[in-house]
Parts: sequence; C-alpha cells; structure tokens
Amino acid sequence: MAKGTTQDYEIEIKSLLGTAEAADKLRTDLKKIDPTSTRISSYTQINHYFEGGNPHTLATHLAPHLAPEHAEKMHQIAKEGKNISVRSREMNREVRMVMKASIGDDSSANGVMRMEIEAPVIEFTTLEQLDAVVLGADYTYQAKWSRTREEYRVKDVTVCLDKNAGYGYLAEFEKVIDDATQAEEAKKELVSLMEMLNVSELPQDRLERMFSFYNEHWPEYYGTEKIFIVE
Repeated sequence: MAKGTTQDYEIEIKSLLGTAEAADKLRTDLKKIDPTSTRISSYTQINHYFEGGNPHTLATHLAPHLAPEHAEKMHQIAKEGKNISVRSREMNREVRMVMKASIGDDSSANGVMRMEIEAPVIEFTTLEQLDAVVLGADYTYQAKWSRTREEYRVKDVTVCLDKNAGYGYLAEFEKVIDDATQAEEAKKELVSLMEMLNVSELPQDRLERMFSFYNEHWPEYYGTEKIFIVE
C-alpha cells in the first residue's frame, strides 16, 4: 500500500424500525439529543449484490477504472479480508464499486465490524457497464436492491435512515475508523447512542434470515413498496 494510504473500517449497527411512524420518531429524537443534528443528504440508491467470484481478479480488472488509492485499498481487502461481499451501486447518478470484508465473526454483508471501500468508477456511466466487469471475474447476481436513504450527522456518528424494498424502514448507526484496535470502543459509542434513542439492535441471526429471504424473493420486492416480516 502506498505511503500515506490508510484502510477504513466501518463499525455499523442496524435497527429495524419498520413503520413510517417509527422513522418519524427517530428523526424527532435525534434533534432532542443533539439540537445541532442535521440531515446531510437524501437520495435513492440501487444496489446489485454478487456472490461467488474471485476478489483478487476483480480488484485487478477494476484497477484501471479506480483512483490509485482506491485500487490499492481494494487489493488490500481482497488479500486480508474474509467473507468478502461485493456489490455495484448507483447513487446520485454516479456508479460505484463496493467491497466489504468482515474483521470479526459476522458476515461482511451485514456484520458490525468491517473493512470497506466504496469508490466511484472512472468512465463507467451505468451499472450495466460495471456489472459486466464483476461478472467477468466469475461472480453471479445474488439479488438487486432498491432503497431511499436519509443521512444524519450526530456528533461524530452517521445515522442512516433507509426505506428498503422488502424491509421497510431501517436505521443504521455507523462510525468509520482507520485503526482496527478502536473497533470495540466505537461499537460501545454506537450502542450508547442507540440506548439514548430507545432503539434496539437488529439481531444478526434475524438479519441474516431477512437477507436470505430477500435474496430468494427479490424480484417480488425490488423497486416496490412491499414489505415482508421474517422473525
């Protein structure tokens, strides 16, 4: 890795809100605990999830289409990460490549502690162009997801309020660090904030069941307002 290039680690905890009323309450409560809290962005997001494949091959094929520092981070994740998840993303008309890997025992797709990179892809203007490169690295489609997202900043924590196809409203509490040894302390900070907001963590086993159910039935939910419940 080039001198001065650091690896980011994403510490994230999800909470299933479900209803629009619960989402409204969270918006209100964020202001109560931090009057300076503001919505920093709002957008629609499309994600294509992939499975199988070779992350080393993918990192090599994408390197010419990424900024050098992003290409290096992707190679590092491919080399050091485990349970690597790959997805293409379109957000605000920009095409991005996302690669995540777990640094704990959770899955890279839904886990609490992860290495990650989300990088704009140079020259590609559509997901289809990017997907072709991913599929060329022996990946296959796992599912296609759609959601709207609002991002809020509460002190040094990012709170994402998502309306997901299939899931309904979901909140993600996230902190990004550049030192893996800080992961447990960052997690404690997120848990403390969630307790102040009176929201509970979505258990990993239930989240994995929801994720599996969606992957099996995604054509029924993708791009719709339909919601399912999996306990």
